[in-house]
Amino acid sequence: MAALTEEQSIVRDQAKSWAAEQAPVQAFRAVRDSGASTAYDAKTWQDMVSLGWPGIIVPEAYGGSGLGYLTFGLVLEELGRQLTASPLLASGLVGASALLLGGSEAQKAALLPKIVNGSEIVTLAVDESPRHAPQQTNLQAVRSASGYRLTGSKTFVLEGMAATTFIVAARTSDEPGETSGISLFLVPASAAGLQRSAMQTIDSRGYAQLALDGVEVPGDAVLGAVDQGFAILDATLDRGRAGAAAEMLGTAAQAFDMTLDYLKTRKQFGQVIGSFQALGHRAAALFSGMELARSCVEAALQAIDDGSADAALACSLSKARMGHHLYEMSNQLIQIHGGIGMTDEFDAGLYLKRARVIEATFGNRAFHRDRFARLSGF
Repeated sequence: MAALTEEQSIVRDQAKSWAAEQAPVQAFRAVRDSGASTAYDAKTWQDMVSLGWPGIIVPEAYGGSGLGYLTFGLVLEELGRQLTASPLLASGLVGASALLLGGSEAQKAALLPKIVNGSEIVTLAVDESPRHAPQQTNLQAVRSASGYRLTGSKTFVLEGMAATTFIVAARTSDEPGETSGISLFLVPASAAGLQRSAMQTIDSRGYAQLALDGVEVPGDAVLGAVDQGFAILDATLDRGRAGAAAEMLGTAAQAFDMTLDYLKTRKQFGQVIGSFQALGHRAAALFSGMELARSCVEAALQAIDDGSADAALACSLSKARMGHHLYEMSNQLIQIHGGIGMTDEFDAGLYLKRARVIEATFGNRAFHRDRFARLSGF
């Protein structure tokens, strides 16, 4: 575990107790069964806002606390344990990061305080196919008399049904597959010509598909410089990847605790099954894998905080390693629990479903292994 400051320890302990008491997995199950259009509980989100979590990475000048990405990761880990659904990752981390990295002073002043107080939910719209491929951006942005006209579609937009503003990656020049010619635009969810539709995913979260048909935005809606948005986009995605990995760590840790508890209480042939050597070895291997993944996750978050030159490398390592471990851990959660692990009434299935979807968010293991190799010079 990373050496935490006193402030970070307080935030982690606060998040742990709040999530377990106010937003446990049973609360997520209730939201899922309710069919809420946003796929999260509004009161739960307002409680997070009251706790100041959407402002963790936002500087004090814009109403935040400026505590950094490692601190944010500690909160996401605890929420991942309980499968707590909210726009915290999509808006408080990814949306805020994009504005901090590429926003003008006017854009930051207009949106960051609203992200902090929860009145704005700002989310990134990047992917256009089931596979994460930022360089393949093909949504067209063409100059118009008043600014730009956007036409195209996006899919798997996090918290897309609840968002008030989208940060849309669009192509202003060059061809799909090239990093040049990509620009980022701030697009209000209420913009004429923008339609969104909810996606039904196995983890019961609030993903959306966007269809933009000649959506007009002014020239000052550009985030950063025209044609040069990929660097901002890539850095923003890395922060999202590190945050997603932190949530995945919490999901895996809770899955391990559930499995370990079962190994210590379930009896077969007159003794607890955890006493069987094969299962004991399996538990030890899972614990070792989790600690290795934890090191990668915390290193990535710290690298972002430190502004390290190898932060991108660390983020891909983190997402790939955590994806590998969570895949294995969620499988073992089901397998070791046997028949009850297959039932909807038992929580194991909820963890497995979330594991499968978040593993693909902002790039799956294959994507990040390839990226890690390329960044390493192979």
